[in-house]
Amino acid sequence: MTSGEIRAPGGNAMDLTSGPIARTLLIFALPALGSNVLQSVNGSINAVWIGQLVGETGLAATANANLVMFMMFALIFGFGMASTIIIGQCAGRGDLAGMRQGVGTGVTLFFVLGLVATLVGWLTAPKLLHLLGTPDDVFPQALIYLRVMYLGLPTSLLTVFFAMAMRGAGDSLTPMLLMLPGMFIDIALNPLLILGWGPIPAMGIKGAAMATLIANFVSFVVMVAVIYARDLPVRLRGPEWRYLVPRRDLVGIIVGKGIPMGLQMVVMSVSALVMLGLVNREGTDTVAAYGAINQLWTYIQMPAMAIGMAASAMAAQNIGAGKWDRIDRIAVAGVLVNLALTGSMVVLTLLFDHRLLTLFLADHADAIMIAEHIGLLASWAFILMGVTMVLSSITRANGATMVPLVIMVLAYIPGRLGSIYLLNDSIGADAIWWSFPIGGALSLLLTFAYYWQGSWRNIRLLATVEEAEEFVQSEGEPTGRILPNG
Repeated sequence: MTSGEIRAPGGNAMDLTSGPIARTLLIFALPALGSNVLQSVNGSINAVWIGQLVGETGLAATANANLVMFMMFALIFGFGMASTIIIGQCAGRGDLAGMRQGVGTGVTLFFVLGLVATLVGWLTAPKLLHLLGTPDDVFPQALIYLRVMYLGLPTSLLTVFFAMAMRGAGDSLTPMLLMLPGMFIDIALNPLLILGWGPIPAMGIKGAAMATLIANFVSFVVMVAVIYARDLPVRLRGPEWRYLVPRRDLVGIIVGKGIPMGLQMVVMSVSALVMLGLVNREGTDTVAAYGAINQLWTYIQMPAMAIGMAASAMAAQNIGAGKWDRIDRIAVAGVLVNLALTGSMVVLTLLFDHRLLTLFLADHADAIMIAEHIGLLASWAFILMGVTMVLSSITRANGATMVPLVIMVLAYIPGRLGSIYLLNDSIGADAIWWSFPIGGALSLLLTFAYYWQGSWRNIRLLATVEEAEEFVQSEGEPTGRILPNG
C-alpha cells in the first residue's frame, strides 16, 4: 500500500514525505494558521461583545473561566495529540486500516472523557474559581459562564479530535473551512443572546456562553456531515465501525504517551492559573488588562502554533515512512519560518497595541495603560516559545514525551514562578511580566539540548505491519492487537 492510497475521494490530504521541505511545510501550515486566525478572531469578537455589552467585570469573568476550561482540556488534549501521532505515522507508511483504527479508538476515548470532564467540571467549578482568588464581583458571572461552557465539552472535544486527525492524515485545509459555519453563528448569536431580542430574553454573560455552546454543536454536526459526504480518510463505514471498540495496543500508546503530553498542558495551565491568582491580587483593572493583552498574545502565538503543528505532522509522516534524513531539515525550516512570522507579529502588536486594546477595554484608561506595560515587557518572549514549540513538536512526533514534560516543569515552576518569587520584592508586579521571557529562555535552552542530544530518535512508537500480523496470529484474534513499544 502506498501513501497515496490514504487519500479518499474529495480529500485535501498532502503528501508530507516528499518534495521541498520549507515550501511543503509552509503550504501545510497556512490553513492551520488560518484556523488559528479564525478561532482567535471569533474569541476576540466575543470578547469585544462582552466588554462592550456586559462590562469590565464580564471580561474579567471570562478570563477566569477560560483558564479553568483550558485546564480541563489539558489532559484530554494530550490524548488527542498522541492519537494524531499514531494517525500521522500510519499515514506516512500508507497504513489506512491502522489510521482508521486510531480514529476509532480516539473517538471513543474523547467522547467518554468529555462526559466525565463535563460532570467533574460542573461540580468543581466553584472551588476552582475560589482557588484562583476570583474577585467577588467577578465570581457569579464567571461561574455561570464556566458551567454553560462545560455542557458543550463532549461535542467540542470530538470536533477538535476530528480536526487533529485530518491534519495528522495530511489535510489542514478542510478543518479550517469547517470552522466557518460555527464561527459565524457564534459571532451573530453573542449580541442577540446577551441583550435579548423579541421573545429571546436578555441573558447577559450566560448568553455569551450559550452562543458558543450552540455554535460548537453546529460545528460538530457540520464536520461529521462533511467527513461522510466527501468520504474523507478519517471516516468509518461498515465493518470499520468495530474500530470504535478501543484496541489494546492503541489505548496503551494513547494513554502512555498522552498522559505526559497532557501533563505538559496541565503544568502550563496550572502555572497560568497561579499567574492569574497573582494578577487577581492586583485588582480588577489589572485582571481586565491581563485578559485583554492575552487576546493580543493569542494572535502572536498563532504562527508558532501553526508551524509547530505542521512540523509535528510532517515529522510523524516522515518517521512513519522511514525518511529520517528529512527530520533535521524540517526542524531548521520550522525554526526559520517561526522566527520570521512570530517576530513580525510581536512588532506589529506592540506598534498598534493602544488601538487594539481599546477594542476590549473601551475607555478604561487605567486598564489600557497597564495592558500596554504588560505587553512591552512580556510579548517578545513568544519568539523564544515559538522556536521551542517547533523542536518539541518534532520530538513528540516520535513519541518522546517524558523529557519534554520535565523541561516544561523546570521552565514553569523554578523558571517562571521561581523568578516571580525572587524578583517580587525588588520590582513588584513587574516580576509577573518578566517571568515570561525568563521561563521562555530556560525552556528553549533545555529543549534545544534534548533535540541535539538525539536520544528521542531511538523511540519506537508503532510496530511494523509484519510484526502486527505475527502478533495477531499468535493471539488468534482477527482484529489484531500489538503491545506498544517505546
